[in-house]
Amino acid sequence: MGKVIAVSNQKGGVGKSTTAVNLAAVFGSRGNKVLMIDFDPQGNSTTSLGVRKKSVRNTVYEALMGECTLFEAAAATEYRGVSLVPTTQRLSGAAAQLLTMPNKAKRLSQTIEQARGFYDYIFIDCPPTLDMLTVNALTAADSVIIPIQCEFLSLEGLAELNETIKRVRENFNPSLTIEGILFTMYVERYKVTGQIVKEVKKFFPHDVFETVIPRNIALSEAPGFGMPVLYYDRKSKGSKAYEALAREMIKRGKKGKE
Repeated sequence: MGKVIAVSNQKGGVGKSTTAVNLAAVFGSRGNKVLMIDFDPQGNSTTSLGVRKKSVRNTVYEALMGECTLFEAAAATEYRGVSLVPTTQRLSGAAAQLLTMPNKAKRLSQTIEQARGFYDYIFIDCPPTLDMLTVNALTAADSVIIPIQCEFLSLEGLAELNETIKRVRENFNPSLTIEGILFTMYVERYKVTGQIVKEVKKFFPHDVFETVIPRNIALSEAPGFGMPVLYYDRKSKGSKAYEALAREMIKRGKKGKE
């Protein structure tokens, strides 16, 4: 059964889509079958994988609403091992629609279930909100990666997301775990960086990834070319950081099974 990993933070601009896309690309390059689900109406993951939104017929919205299967919405990308369920702005109205539907928190989970046996990894790029879309993503996921920037406002957002995770565990998905808290746009020389890292580790001593994602021009440029950074500039610090993160996730997974 494939592992479903949500990438979530209700604060925008923290590298959420960047993390989802680049991890998908790294795991795909290692020979895994990977599905990237763009569950953010902004569609940054769709764009970052080189898919033109106007060209897609079925999206995650149609799959969520039962108008097509997840396989009918998934399309191969140019990148080894990676398929994409794209999104468009149409998804932005789904949070309100879900409130009136049966099994409103489990629609995505039910949609994904059919694909678990086909893919090794399924990544969900969550919206920068804590609405019913994010609840659906966390209910469907086995674990969640939380990317945060090293700034004090991130601590407040992390606390809010942690409360949402607790509520999802209590009501819908008791087995949901934190895959890891990931520091992004990391600049070691900034004084605030060390302060934030220390504070987060105090409250989440076992959940912080050792790997950090540095501020990196290649990571900023790659989405504009519709490419994961691994394919845009493999020698860049950003690419090497996401490869290191994938290795750390695999190592953690092996330890967890022992």
